[in-house]
Amino acid sequence: MDWGTELWDQFEVLERHTQWGLDLLDKYVKFVKERTEVEQAYAKQLRSLVKKYLPKRPAKDDPDSKFSQQQAFLQILQEVNDFAGQRELVAENLSVRVCLELAKYSQEMKQERKLHFQEGRRAQQQLENGFKQLENSKRKFERDCREAEKAAQTAERLDQDINATKADVEKAKQQAHLRSHMAEESKNEYAAQLQRFNRDQAHFYFSQMPQIFDKLQDMDERRASRLGAGYGFLSEAELQVVPIIAKCLEGMKVASDAVNAKNDSQVLIELHKSGFARPSDLEFEDFSQPMNRAPSDSSLGTPSDGRPELRGPSRSRAKRWPFGKKNKPRPLSLLPLGGSLPSALPNGPPSPRSGRDPLAILSEISKSVKPRLASFRSFRGSRGTVATEDFSHLPPEQQRKRLQQQLEERNRELQKEVDQREALKKMKDVYEKTPQMGDPASLEPQITETLSNIERLKLEVQKYEAWLAEAESRVLSNRGDSLSRHTRPPDPPASAPPDDGHNSSQDNKESSEGHPSEEGQDTPIYTEFDEDFEEEPTSPIGHCVAIYHFEGSSEGTISMAEGEDLSLMEEDKGDGWTRVRRKHGGEGYVPTSYLRVTLN
Repeated sequence: MDWGTELWDQFEVLERHTQWGLDLLDKYVKFVKERTEVEQAYAKQLRSLVKKYLPKRPAKDDPDSKFSQQQAFLQILQEVNDFAGQRELVAENLSVRVCLELAKYSQEMKQERKLHFQEGRRAQQQLENGFKQLENSKRKFERDCREAEKAAQTAERLDQDINATKADVEKAKQQAHLRSHMAEESKNEYAAQLQRFNRDQAHFYFSQMPQIFDKLQDMDERRASRLGAGYGFLSEAELQVVPIIAKCLEGMKVASDAVNAKNDSQVLIELHKSGFARPSDLEFEDFSQPMNRAPSDSSLGTPSDGRPELRGPSRSRAKRWPFGKKNKPRPLSLLPLGGSLPSALPNGPPSPRSGRDPLAILSEISKSVKPRLASFRSFRGSRGTVATEDFSHLPPEQQRKRLQQQLEERNRELQKEVDQREALKKMKDVYEKTPQMGDPASLEPQITETLSNIERLKLEVQKYEAWLAEAESRVLSNRGDSLSRHTRPPDPPASAPPDDGHNSSQDNKESSEGHPSEEGQDTPIYTEFDEDFEEEPTSPIGHCVAIYHFEGSSEGTISMAEGEDLSLMEEDKGDGWTRVRRKHGGEGYVPTSYLRVTLN
């Protein structure tokens, strides 16, 4: 089967098809050209990367070059540089064997196609000219026949007319005979022209155009074969460098296996071994002696029995009273509980003795002060915090909420992509059953993209689920103290040190003047928690519905079922828990995020 026989009447179709083939050839040449540019840019970037990480100093002057890790890294850089050279070789082969040769071949094909179609159009023009001549001779023959018939009718009418003269009758008969002769000549000319046109038309459709179409078919098949060879060379150019690239990768593997941790440790020892002896133990310095001395003692250097204390050369200088006025000013919370201020001068009257151990006092005070200072630092430092993907820069509860939002959003996107995939599959099945509606292959890119999005979203969902589980565990662990604080509020001790809020600055000022703080002695340390233990309302302040099931296993919590109606007794105070009451009795705390709350 050839084009000249099967496509004898599809001149325009063949013209479009051959033009499309040449356009495809040019498109492939352009693609390979851009591919070579990508390969060259890739190789250039690899070489720049290698140059960036190569050591600036020679190996003999660089002590790090003695480590096997550094040597392996340099070997990897060298292999990457060789790999970049192979990419450059691929780009060069593609540029020469595909871009230049196929571009030249495309120009030749365009010229050949132009000649074939010029020949075909010339033959068509000749056939059209013959057809026009045939039409002219046909119209002439038709016109002459009508005129001859008209002349014959006129002569016959005059011959029958008794009033017509003999001369008029003879003239009409001569005119009829002339018209009849002209009609006969037109008939012969029309017959000859018709015979000539049929011969030319048969030659056009059975010989001339089939030959031109066969030439076009041969040209197009040669072009397709050459294009297929160009397609194959794209993979051959890669296969040619595969052995060398494999050697590069093998070199990287060898470099990784050459790392010797033990040997590097020995190299580090040899490079940085000092040879100094280890320092001896430090002596114990007893700072509790001044606090336990007798009231009659006037200095730290004199024992209670009045005898001078023998000291070594390094301890000849007398120690100052650690809480003296000349030392660093101390907050009021460092004062002995329930006592007066010590002496302002180091050699003045002895300080009052406390019945409690000073170290225990300092430990108790530090426990009450540190959380406040830490929370204050975190509050001040939150302004310059950099946002992270897992929202770890936020407080635990806020982090959990944001992670929950992100997880729900990813689940919605995932469901949307899954629905789109199912719709595309159904559409593809319809196209396969009814090809008139569309091409099933046209849906493959969309299906592939949808599957890629689904995999990406699944990974993100897993990532956010892991972060959410960690955040929830952190929130629950932080809520234990909060729940116990709500259920069993501690009684502040009567002699507890004062709060380190706004009173501490006033107390510090009074302590520096040598007077005890009257306000500090009566203010408990736990005043910041008083607002958590206000009298609870007896009537509900709203109602809420449980969105999820919750099993209240911790002390102070209460269980609830999904969809259960509850009475709201106390709003969330920022710790993520809300106090509710069940209709059948029972009251406790449940997670705020598990509720849909409506206030009265």
